[in-house]
Amino acid sequence: MAESVAARGHDATAPLSRATNEPASRALFRLVWGLNFLLKRVTNRVWLDQQKVPATGGAVFVVNHISNIDPLAFGQYVAWSGRWPRLLGKASVFRVPVLGRILLACEQIPVERGNSREAAHALDQAVAAVIAGKCVTVYPEGTITRDPNLWPMTGKSGAARIVFESGCPVIPFGQWGAQDLMPGSDPSFPRFFPRKTLRVKAGDPVDLDDLRGQPRSAAVLAEATDRIMDAITELVADLRGEEPPAVRFDPRASTTTKPPAEGPL
Repeated sequence: MAESVAARGHDATAPLSRATNEPASRALFRLVWGLNFLLKRVTNRVWLDQQKVPATGGAVFVVNHISNIDPLAFGQYVAWSGRWPRLLGKASVFRVPVLGRILLACEQIPVERGNSREAAHALDQAVAAVIAGKCVTVYPEGTITRDPNLWPMTGKSGAARIVFESGCPVIPFGQWGAQDLMPGSDPSFPRFFPRKTLRVKAGDPVDLDDLRGQPRSAAVLAEATDRIMDAITELVADLRGEEPPAVRFDPRASTTTKPPAEGPL
């Protein structure tokens, strides 16, 4: 695994230009800088174990999904840990005037839900980015968790597919607090006051070595995805100081929740 940023992790008060030496487009630099300019004035941020973020080389970052504002909260952590955030996100967001152009200029990757061909194209883009030495963030749940208590729910196989295709490490993260800033899955105006605390914690790489040489069967992908979700859940439990449920919530088995579209992402 690539060297860590043990001596390079920064908190949000450090200048962005000192946080990373990784090349980035001017648009991405300005976007991350601008978001930090806002968030540092209206939130507290607790960033843990930044030294576990690989300083160089391709990697897949996997994190739980609790709010529409997650990409901002987690993207800031990634940037001040020495890497530029690149996210697989809903294609509908990329169709928003102006915002969509900004996201594409910042090398973010749109995903069409419910369209297997377009989802496969997004996976190909993610694999290419990782092979090129970049980090790509995936929300394995595919959408904001539908668990009643906001625990990570069952995951989809997209992250595992990218990892197996690229041969890269997969780094788990847990986050908590963004749901207080912007609750629910429907777009809403952030609740800036009282000031919220956004917590993010990195974990050790998920061990998938015994699965990498095996055929990409549904069983292998499911096992890899379960390990990924277990690692994320452990980090979330640590941040929350609570025990997670014994059985992970599965929206496909729920009779009270509309199931997400099928697909790897």
